[in-house]
Amino acid sequence: MDRNRAEVDGGIMEGGGQILRVSTALSCLLGLPLQVRKIRAGRSQPGLRPQHLSGLEMIRDLCEGQLEGGEIGSTEITFTPGKIKGGTHIADTKTAGSVCLLMQVAMPCVLFAASPSELRLKGGTNAEMAPQIDYTVMVFKPIAEKFNFTFDCDIKKRGYYPQGGGEVIVRMSPVKQLSPINLTERGTVTKIYGRAFVAGVLPIKLAKEMSSAAVRCIRKEIRDLYINIQPVQEPDHQAFGNGSGIIIVAETSTGCLLAGSSLGKRGKNSDKVGIEAAEMLLRNLKHGGAVDDYLQDQLIIFMALANGVSRIKSGPITLHTQTAIHFAEQLTKAKFTVTKSEEEDSTKDAYIIECQGTGMMNSSL
Repeated sequence: MDRNRAEVDGGIMEGGGQILRVSTALSCLLGLPLQVRKIRAGRSQPGLRPQHLSGLEMIRDLCEGQLEGGEIGSTEITFTPGKIKGGTHIADTKTAGSVCLLMQVAMPCVLFAASPSELRLKGGTNAEMAPQIDYTVMVFKPIAEKFNFTFDCDIKKRGYYPQGGGEVIVRMSPVKQLSPINLTERGTVTKIYGRAFVAGVLPIKLAKEMSSAAVRCIRKEIRDLYINIQPVQEPDHQAFGNGSGIIIVAETSTGCLLAGSSLGKRGKNSDKVGIEAAEMLLRNLKHGGAVDDYLQDQLIIFMALANGVSRIKSGPITLHTQTAIHFAEQLTKAKFTVTKSEEEDSTKDAYIIECQGTGMMNSSL
């Protein structure tokens, strides 16, 4: 084994594309050559899928690195990073592969570039097994910006399964260093809002059904709060193909944002889509965490890079989060601890994720 090369087993723990995203982003940031074996070994279609490959190619181009084994179905890659540069970078999954997952791999890297970046990401904006773009804008963005950076996310066109065809432009400037975050006080829910959307040939009636089913479901648990879930028909020039779905966000007195979402698909009753999202939101509110189950793992890499101690209170730790922590610790000097939160209320199942970050410095600034 090359002493200066990190070796990652892509088949352990969550065993999916996330291992690839976390480890290649950190490899790029640390200037650390990387070998990943057994990529998505346990999946029904093992190896790289189009969206993983387009993410890897974007990271390679971001830092003028070298990538070996970069083809569809490949279960082993070697990546040698160069110096991270800003400017315009394009990644196109050519499928409904998620633009949000492309964003997850690129964003930590371009924060430490020498100049501002523009990422043109093409694929699915509202795809299964990935955050919806609405989640990224409504929940991830305001919380992630607490690490002391900002980004702009311009949704040019929405794209859905199976064709994709969406395009999102992300613009961000580099930072000298990331600040740690403290998200441990949940506060009380002050408002609930969201959007239920249809696109293409689907009638607005479906969006209204999703919205009212979701409101009815939430009302059973939370009676006295104003709930505003807007039914939306996506304009034809801003959407490619047919799609539907819903996202619902709860905002709290301390500025926490937690969400539930669901996507429609052929043969799935629209009431059921609304109820699924509402139940997901209610589950996230029940555990007492200050972040929802989907934000948990997305914050790990930023906590590892920040300068100082970050703490977040979450529900039960997901396998995605355990995986992100494992690889962040393997590749950086960050130290994570997870402890059960000492709740007065025994019905709560909350945990504190604490991280002593590495205080990564942007040498170009």
